Amino acid sequence: MKQATLVVALLLPATAAWAQRFPDANELLANVRLHQSQQEIDLHGQLRQEARVVPFHLVQNGPVVRYIFSNPDETLQLRIGANDSRLDEIKRSGSEKITQLNEPVRGTAITYEDLALKFLYWPNARVIGADFIRTRNCWKMQLRPPTGDSQYGSILLWVDKDNGALMRMEGYDSAGKMIKRFEVVSAQKIENRWYLKQMRVERIDPQSGRVTARTYLEITR
Repeated sequence: MKQATLVVALLLPATAAWAQRFPDANELLANVRLHQSQQEIDLHGQLRQEARVVPFHLVQNGPVVRYIFSNPDETLQLRIGANDSRLDEIKRSGSEKITQLNEPVRGTAITYEDLALKFLYWPNARVIGADFIRTRNCWKMQLRPPTGDSQYGSILLWVDKDNGALMRMEGYDSAGKMIKRFEVVSAQKIENRWYLKQMRVERIDPQSGRVTARTYLEITR
């Protein structure tokens, strides 16, 4: 009995020390938002789903990101703020806030909510561990939306410890069934800076667990 008590006493400080090494979840998300809002990008890419290919022009100046599509013309502007993000459609008459965030972008597995990065602002977040994603050392987080407006009931998010990049995201419905999975497949170095090259986005049937749609977001030049 004394030996068992001693073992427990020795394990408790180690367990507490391990838990204390996790960063504060809200601070970690704030750093991710800061990283996302400090980039300068002018690149071309495409959304590819089976035979469908949707080219786009990606321009980012700090916290303002624009996705410029053609055929038909559509310009989406994301503004990454300190406390919230806003996704607008830019028209000749001005900008119009997108409110139907659960709608798919150009018929792909990506929704407007995904582009808006709303989950980076959810207050109900906690760091639950660490993991390696494609050799990158990441913090693993669990996020829950503050209201029922999201398509997700919860999200698991993997954040690169070194640069705050989003490496993987798994979205779950309110019953805890996975419905969406994002994962960085590859990156590329452009002018001595690393950028996304390919991301895979999968929409998943919550009942069967089977992939029903697979979209690749690719940077081509």
